[in-house]
Amino acid sequence: MNERASAPGGLALIEALVNTLQDITTGADTLGSAKVRERFGITADGVDDARELRESLRATCLAHAGHPPHRAVTPLGELLAKAPLRVLVDDRDGSAALVPLHDDASLLSRVAAAIAEATAAGTWTRLKACEAEDCRWAFYDRSPAGRGRWCSMAVCGARAKMRRYRAK
Repeated sequence: MNERASAPGGLALIEALVNTLQDITTGADTLGSAKVRERFGITADGVDDARELRESLRATCLAHAGHPPHRAVTPLGELLAKAPLRVLVDDRDGSAALVPLHDDASLLSRVAAAIAEATAAGTWTRLKACEAEDCRWAFYDRSPAGRGRWCSMAVCGARAKMRRYRAK
């Protein structure tokens, strides 16, 4: 549905995870697919945890866009507190980054590290969820003022503008 370019850096992982929910009204979801689970490095046993993380991320993306959560979710901070991370300091230039503790990093650790990286880069709050109540897909807001509202101007944006026009 989204014609926008993927989010930069680690935010692309988060955007892709949030967008595994294909239809918010029916709950159609691609996390049940083995191919999709493999992409995110989760097992069939980890799907429920991945869904919980995904919906907490969606609620946070909605908050970035100035909207209330789509439903009650576990606060993202509570989930991320369980992520095993370490600080990696580059000996050459002294730069530091949070990285997953283990080489076979869990989805939770990779998401936490991506959020830390994006926060340091000032891009975290540009990952938003579409304003359309029947969509809520994640998108990276590249607008100069950071006020993007829809994942797709051609679909969700056009529908919202048409509804407003018809209401006049």
